[in-house]
Amino acid sequence: MGADKSQPEGPTRRSIALVHGPNLNLLGERQPEIYGMGTLDDLTQLAREAAIEHGYELASLQTNSEAELIETIHDLDSSTAALILNAGAFTHYSWAIADAIASKNVPTIELHISNPAARENFRTLSVLAAVVSGSISGFGGLGYVLAVKAAALLDEGADSRRG
Repeated sequence: MGADKSQPEGPTRRSIALVHGPNLNLLGERQPEIYGMGTLDDLTQLAREAAIEHGYELASLQTNSEAELIETIHDLDSSTAALILNAGAFTHYSWAIADAIASKNVPTIELHISNPAARENFRTLSVLAAVVSGSISGFGGLGYVLAVKAAALLDEGADSRRG
């Protein structure tokens, strides 16, 4: 098979992994007073546009399965500049996801559309907080753009702190 001459030669762009956890497939119809009217596709598109603007590809996945989410984290490799994770309710109790994040040397941004600290008491605990590089919450769809920017800055070495 010959080389495709229509594509410029050079290094492949690094990617940012965007992983959405349980119930986020219902965005746009689930509690719009909390999560807004944007769909998962809308928010993913915002992140994709921001990634392209910063010179990255975006790989996106939504799953309601804790096991699939963990396997996705396990499969991250050196081509992944960062992981942006909206773990949904798993944020509050999944030590298994925290362990998966801790096992990888990939900067990780915890992302929430709403502000969990301003909601029900059980949402104030993040078992992921100790293993992520940082958290962005409460900014709605803008949070996806902010998370991509944070991922790019982490990849560029602007902040060497790792979770």
